[in-house]
Amino acid sequence: MTPDPRLIVALDLPSVEAAAAMVDRIGPAASFYKIGLELAFAGGLDLARRLVDKGHQVFLDFKLHDIPNTVTRATAQIANLGATFLTVHAYPQTMAAALAGRGSGGLQILGVSVLTSADDQDLAAAGYAEGAAALVARRAGQARDAGLQGLVLSPLELARVRSLVGPELRLVTPGIRPHGSQADDQKRTLAPGEAIAAGADYLVVGRPITGHADPRAAAAAIAAAMAHPA
Repeated sequence: MTPDPRLIVALDLPSVEAAAAMVDRIGPAASFYKIGLELAFAGGLDLARRLVDKGHQVFLDFKLHDIPNTVTRATAQIANLGATFLTVHAYPQTMAAALAGRGSGGLQILGVSVLTSADDQDLAAAGYAEGAAALVARRAGQARDAGLQGLVLSPLELARVRSLVGPELRLVTPGIRPHGSQADDQKRTLAPGEAIAAGADYLVVGRPITGHADPRAAAAAIAAAMAHPA
C-alpha cells in the first residue's frame, strides 16, 4: 500500500499515546499527519519530532496570531522541529511576521482564511461585514501578495480561489466528509473526490478516519476517492 501524500490525517486526539497508537493503526495508508493545539499541549511537539524522524511529514496547525515580534520568534522555534506546514491566521501583519521567522529551512507557512466551522451568520455575529466567500477571496489575495506558500480554506471556496491565485499557492482543505458521514461541527464541506476536482492540493481529514472502527481502511478509501476526482 502506497500512501497518497496529499492526504493529511488530523490527529485530534487527547494524548500522545492515543495519537501514536492511531498512527500505528493507520500504518501504510497515510504518511502525513496534523498536530493541533489539543495534542500540542498534551506533549505533541515531541511526537512531531518522532514522526519526522520516522520519515513522516507533519503539519503543525497552531493558527498563530499575535504581535509580529511574537509570531516571528515563535515561528523560528517551530522551524527547528522539521515540520512541513505551519498555520497562521491570514492577517497581513501576521503572515509577514511568520515568513520573517521561518528561516531558510523547509517549513511552509499556510494562511488560515476562514474556519470551516464558521458560516456567514457566524462572521456577522463576530463583526465582519463580508460573508465567508468574499472574506476568503480577500485573504487569498493577501496571502499570495505576502508570498505565503499556501492557504487553508473550505472546499466550497476552492474553485474561486484557485482561479484568483493560480497554481503557485498550495490549497489545503479541511472540512472533508465522505458521502454518508456526519458533518460534526463542520459547516462548509465536500467529499474527497469533489474537493480534489475543485482544486485542492491537500485534504485534511480527522474524524472520518480516526473515529472509524478500521482507520487504515478508512484512510485507504479516502485516498482511493482522491485518486478519482468527481
